[in-house]
Amino acid sequence: MPYAHPEALVSTEWLAAHLDDPLVRVVDGSFKMPRSPSTAREDYERQHIPGAVFFDIDEIADTSVPLPHMLPDETKFASRMRKLGIGDGHRIVVYDSAGLMSAPRVWWTLRVFGHRNVAVLDGGLPRWLAEGRAVTAEVPHPRESHFAAHLDKAQVRNKAEILANVESRREQVVDARAANRFEGTVDEPRPGLRRGHIPDSRNLPFDRLSDPATKTVKPAEELARLFDEAGIDPKVPLVASCGSGVTASVLAFAWHLLGRPEAAVYDGSWSEWGLPGDTPVATGPAEKR
Repeated sequence: MPYAHPEALVSTEWLAAHLDDPLVRVVDGSFKMPRSPSTAREDYERQHIPGAVFFDIDEIADTSVPLPHMLPDETKFASRMRKLGIGDGHRIVVYDSAGLMSAPRVWWTLRVFGHRNVAVLDGGLPRWLAEGRAVTAEVPHPRESHFAAHLDKAQVRNKAEILANVESRREQVVDARAANRFEGTVDEPRPGLRRGHIPDSRNLPFDRLSDPATKTVKPAEELARLFDEAGIDPKVPLVASCGSGVTASVLAFAWHLLGRPEAAVYDGSWSEWGLPGDTPVATGPAEKR
């Protein structure tokens, strides 16, 4: 069973052969939780794939709101892409330092703003390093490129829409957090949030979609089996959620690889839904349909 969209995933061999292609742009989309020993930017400045620019998920965001890394407006996003040397005609390859964790968030964000020619590096930086490929600490200073941003709201969900869906169940919400967080048996890493999950949502932890040894995306038939085992219907529209909208995009990316209808991401995710308030919360395993 092949991927329905193999162009969305590129190998380390392909990227190594195209590093000097003037139409290819490499992006480090690494992300780390607050209180990590080092920041993703510090890691990038220490070593990255030659020519890669750093996409700061926390800064290329709406920093006027208290929620973490919410989507920015079109003007800010276009400005940041131009400064990174990313333009309308470029083939963009995104990777992260975990293998398959935050790169799909950058992939999804670029697509939300209208840039469809974007792929994820299979295995990310861990596979690149394991193969002994070159890295550098030299930070590139790219020439600005023209980038036209057009927000596609169909790929984004907000709290009001998720609240309405709790009643209508028109879309299936799938949570990418670990099972113990989904079931509410442990505290959230961000303080002040309630435990649990959105009522009637499914759970498919994002790290199950990649091989733990190679960090590469699992074959299509395995992805399909994992979605099926989690009770996710391939014919029902999917909305991905997680802790803060980052790893939810791993689910959206895998869904795309399988050729399923375009998934949306709940941008606020549990960082918004789990705040003290009147949003309904369920605990325990996913409810049976």
